[in-house]
Amino acid sequence: MSAALSLETVGMTKRFGAFAALDDVSIKIEGGGFHALLGENGAGKSTLVKCVMGFYAPTAGSILVDNREVAIAGPKAAQAHGLGMVYQHFTLVLSLTGAENLVIARADVPRLIDWAGERAALAAFMAGMPFRLDLDRPVAQLSAGEKQKLEIVKQLYLKARFLILDEPTSVLTPSEAEEVLGLLRGMADAGALTVLMISHKFREVETFARSFSVLRRGQLAGGGTVGAVSRDDMAAMMMGERRVRTLAARAGAPDPARTMLQLEGLTATDPSGLRRIAIESLRIQAREIVGIAGVSGNGQKELADVLGGQIRAMAGRVTVAGAPYAGTRAESRARRVRFIPEEPLRNACAPLMSVAENIGFRTFDRRREDAAGRPAIWLDRGAMRRRAHDLIARFGVKTASAEAPIATLSGGNVQRAVLARELTDPVDLLIVVNPCFGLDFAAVSDIRSRIVAARNGGAAVLLISEDLDEILELSDRILVMSEGRLVYETPAAEAETAVIGRHMAGHH
Repeated sequence: MSAALSLETVGMTKRFGAFAALDDVSIKIEGGGFHALLGENGAGKSTLVKCVMGFYAPTAGSILVDNREVAIAGPKAAQAHGLGMVYQHFTLVLSLTGAENLVIARADVPRLIDWAGERAALAAFMAGMPFRLDLDRPVAQLSAGEKQKLEIVKQLYLKARFLILDEPTSVLTPSEAEEVLGLLRGMADAGALTVLMISHKFREVETFARSFSVLRRGQLAGGGTVGAVSRDDMAAMMMGERRVRTLAARAGAPDPARTMLQLEGLTATDPSGLRRIAIESLRIQAREIVGIAGVSGNGQKELADVLGGQIRAMAGRVTVAGAPYAGTRAESRARRVRFIPEEPLRNACAPLMSVAENIGFRTFDRRREDAAGRPAIWLDRGAMRRRAHDLIARFGVKTASAEAPIATLSGGNVQRAVLARELTDPVDLLIVVNPCFGLDFAAVSDIRSRIVAARNGGAAVLLISEDLDEILELSDRILVMSEGRLVYETPAAEAETAVIGRHMAGHH
């Protein structure tokens, strides 16, 4: 295989009108390096790699590949220079086999393909690859980990010698993540590949990267050698003068006398009828966070949809505080149940309505001065605005105004607004699904702290998350969901990542 490429950006600047998404950023990544690019959402990471890959034309600055300045007019030009990128979302054609996906990705693919010759060439190519893959299977039949490996193999097949990874492990089990990044680190150490990895996960950066750079508000905020800079110092580069909320300590033990959520013999399917869940038993006590880990698509969404009242159970029962529960608004109000779904802008908000209106959804139709919470006769917009201003300040929601459409907020601030709505009044049961997916370091720290604070205040919390680090950090007890069933349980204090990962992968 050809040698790894070095890459350098010199004074890279990208403006959109008066806004500088990237401002005079100079970074050099040596050939054979494994470099991590860190920064909050909106810091300029995606803009930088899009300039490198030719999706954007930089306003100013230059790109050097192997110390020679190059002009990259688009992704095909980037490919011609040996640059490749593996995106956060898969770009494979699901109905085609792995071999067909590789061949059609080439710029020089002939109109009439000699499949016997192509298969022989692919076999020789795969013999030199660190990944073992069955290229004759349709991509739709591959696991998420196999698809990610195929995306990487595709870039190496296209002769990439500098590979950009955008949040590469978001769909992988811990063992798959370690395998993929470990093999790429091995190729980098052998001088066959240079890797630039965008990641929010400090553990991955510390384990696999050799060096790192941090962007903040479009500018280079710092960098260095991994291991020579502490995690706190890396966070400080990302955040600037703002302080990161530290995770609250647990107060008190779970209360075995108060079972807040109980599922017995629960079965349900998604609307298509293709995905089925069967939960034999699940109990969550007051002042307890139960984390459900699992690879995406193993029934977590269907479980959340049953508890959120989006789909009906086919059999079994759900009780909250001992009473039957079907997820209606009246029941959630009476039992003090709060639900924070994945992608709250789509699933928990009216995007074009204002921040104030969205925050008021829980209380707009009730008389605030009435202890019984009887229905209001008139909509009190003044009270809604006053309450919204108070909660926006208390929860640190960054918005142009309370009257701005909630769709104009960043992902972290939408999540804060939803938390403000759901956690203001007393909560007995909190159901949270992937609360920090796609959010930056500051928002993640804030939101996780509020979840633990709800638990410390006496709430039972069901945390469904595909981020195992989040599950390990927040949970009192951990369960694994695989193929629609709960297949493993452990106290968080005794949890072993490798064991959890095996059950997530279906090796029960």
